[in-house]
Amino acid sequence: MEKWFVTAKKADFKEIGRQFGIDPVIARLIRNRDVTGEKAIQEYLNGTIQDIPEPGLLKGMEEAVSILQEKITEKRKIRIIGDYDIDGVTSTYILIKGLERLGAKADTYIPDRVMDGYGIHMPLIYKALEDGIDTIITCDNGIAAAKEISFAKEKGLTVIVTDHHEVPFKEENGERTYILPPADAVINPKQPGCPYPNKNLCGAVVAMKLIWALYDNCHIPENEKEEYLELAAIATVGDVMDLQGENRILVKEGLRRLPHTKNKGLQELIRVTGLEGNRISSYHIGFVLGPCINASGRLDTAARSLRLLRCEDPGEAAKLAGDLKALNDSRKALTEKGKEAAIQLIETTDLKKDPVLVVYLPECHESLAGIIAGRIREKYNRPVFVLTKGEKGVKGSGRSIQQYSMFEELVKCGDLLEQYGGHPMAAGLSLSEENVPLLRKRLNEQCTLTEEDLIPKIMIDVPMPVSYISRPLVEQLSLLEPFGKGNTKPLFAQKNVRALNARVIGKNHNVAKLQLMDEQGYVIEAVYFGNVPEFMDFISARDKIAVTYYPEINRYQGRETLQVIVQNYC
Repeated sequence: MEKWFVTAKKADFKEIGRQFGIDPVIARLIRNRDVTGEKAIQEYLNGTIQDIPEPGLLKGMEEAVSILQEKITEKRKIRIIGDYDIDGVTSTYILIKGLERLGAKADTYIPDRVMDGYGIHMPLIYKALEDGIDTIITCDNGIAAAKEISFAKEKGLTVIVTDHHEVPFKEENGERTYILPPADAVINPKQPGCPYPNKNLCGAVVAMKLIWALYDNCHIPENEKEEYLELAAIATVGDVMDLQGENRILVKEGLRRLPHTKNKGLQELIRVTGLEGNRISSYHIGFVLGPCINASGRLDTAARSLRLLRCEDPGEAAKLAGDLKALNDSRKALTEKGKEAAIQLIETTDLKKDPVLVVYLPECHESLAGIIAGRIREKYNRPVFVLTKGEKGVKGSGRSIQQYSMFEELVKCGDLLEQYGGHPMAAGLSLSEENVPLLRKRLNEQCTLTEEDLIPKIMIDVPMPVSYISRPLVEQLSLLEPFGKGNTKPLFAQKNVRALNARVIGKNHNVAKLQLMDEQGYVIEAVYFGNVPEFMDFISARDKIAVTYYPEINRYQGRETLQVIVQNYC
């Protein structure tokens, strides 16, 4: 069951359209994304790198730059400790490339998902001491490692934290006390007192800002700073950050450069995934390139993805890119198997009645928990935690819905957990096996979600007749790109249309091709991807239907025609 709503935000769409030379429908779509006022609309349509805030606005930046310049001059050994996902790998690459350019004596360590777990741990500090490391820089982790960093400081290490995750806190009598690690410098836009306006940077962009600040201090040419934009775009989309304001500009700029990248590893990854010569969109990062970079950290070691990004030899880059694609294909098959096991468990037990799903799959590879949680959330529209049995107890990942802050709910269960961290929409955790049923019980007892919250909501931007669709309008829709979280692909709707000449196509019979005819007799081509048998049964049993859709230009064998992609129907 779904509920359809029309987003009804008001503005003078005709006047905005006239002012900016856009169709009033485009003006309405921009307003629906809460972009208001001349300056904000101008930036949304035409924003460039010049419009983003200076790195120096980040609290802790000045201290970090000063420390690192001294360490580089003194040839001290610096170690970058990253993370095994796409954001952690790209952050690590940005820091090592930037520091090496400045002549630093630096190396990297990306924790192994199974052996090390997430973030900076005691064994990594002991190893740093053993290797004669002077300074540790964390990226995409560290904000929740107060105990470990305290130990590193006692042992005489210098520590700089660059991170973007929520700052841990304790809550007593409604008062929050934030717990920052005792590092020499902490750069995280979410820390208390940080004036940086964008609190939703990914870890790679925080790392890039540090390198940009160092480059500025050392008078490195501007064009060298821009080489990091492709990686910033990949990480921002891959780590599912809101594509608003600065993030949207960074992704737009990165996507523009990506097809012509100088990075040999990215060149080969683009080639092996069939994207060479194509326009690359945020969709391709999220569903083609990103999963390949992530796959090595899931099923092998993330060091392999880092090696690809650092590779200068085209032959070796081609081999590494091929390996990552093969790993990702394997990951897809394992994910499907895990998803089916999770659905089976929910449907055959009393889990199904829980508003918060805690699904324990002991046999599942721990690296797939987050992806499976995402798929289960899509199916049931509830917060989902998928837990797996690791070598050192139970580990898991959660994916949430808009009305449920996963991180804050885990804070209330802190006594049951060994480790946890994350965002309102996603989180990671580890706990002992005996606490699994207790966690499920506690999360559901303290849950305040209503039945209404659990009904999927389809937000329609514009109820628009298919007869209004024109080539200029479809071309103007590209002004709104890149699409993603916080800047969703527009959704249009029309009711009382007839579905004509429907047939199933595609080698897997997973696409329906048809025509839609409105009440005035206007006909447009349409396609539907999804549960095709269910869709075909539905339209054959009804004279008229309502659809939500997205219009596009279909290019096939040199011909171009307008068509719509049907998203929902009733």
